Amino acid sequence: MPSLEAQGFTVGYNRKMSWNVYILCCADNSLYTGIAKDVQRRLEEHNRGDKLAAKYTRGRLPVLLVYSESVASRAAAMKREIAIKAMSRHKKMQLINSVS
Repeated sequence: MPSLEAQGFTVGYNRKMSWNVYILCCADNSLYTGIAKDVQRRLEEHNRGDKLAAKYTRGRLPVLLVYSESVASRAAAMKREIAIKAMSRHKKMQLINSVS
């Protein structure tokens, strides 16, 4: 399988790229994956627990950003989000630990 970089992904948070895929660790130790243009703003929205937060995270506060990956487009972000959501928890933890 081609590397993430070969597929157009850049691992790590970068505001210059237009979209990011991120993983949050919730207070109950579950993992939530999403996409956003501004990960910091999105993290704040999740932690406020208001209507802008994902329904999943509202009851699992606080949440902590544990992984972020920059991609070139919204389509690439959605594709990567789907791929990460399909991973087992063990694989997600390996991904998170690969950049720690």
